[in-house]
Amino acid sequence: MRFTVPQFIDVEDKIMGPLTTRQFIILLVTAMIIFLTYKLADFTLFVFLGLAELAAAAVIAFVRINGQPFHFFLLNVIQTLAKPKLRIWNKDLTDAELRGIIKTPPPAPAPRKMLKERVVTRKLSELTLVVNTGGVYNPED
Repeated sequence: MRFTVPQFIDVEDKIMGPLTTRQFIILLVTAMIIFLTYKLADFTLFVFLGLAELAAAAVIAFVRINGQPFHFFLLNVIQTLAKPKLRIWNKDLTDAELRGIIKTPPPAPAPRKMLKERVVTRKLSELTLVVNTGGVYNPED
């Protein structure tokens, strides 16, 4: 029996020429932002902002670092910068206090919970005899 093994599962589907769905959506949103910039800013400011927005969108849409899209790389950089750079052990206790804690005996363990005996078949049949005879049958006899 032969099975088809999917290959190239990390390749995104192309929808328009060489553009993938992700790239197309990024460029579409950028076009809307550039249009809003054109409507809201004067021409000189529009040219500078439009070029900056277009460059940022091109980097996010087309640049890959280590085989990952740029926005994943950007998220990893932000997560790395948010973590503390230096890990310090906050030592509030002195050495003498730590030695005193070590020398104190550990607390007594909690009492163990009593487990019920499992009812075996022989014991179960004796109990049914006691119940059926109204207590006349005594298994200890």
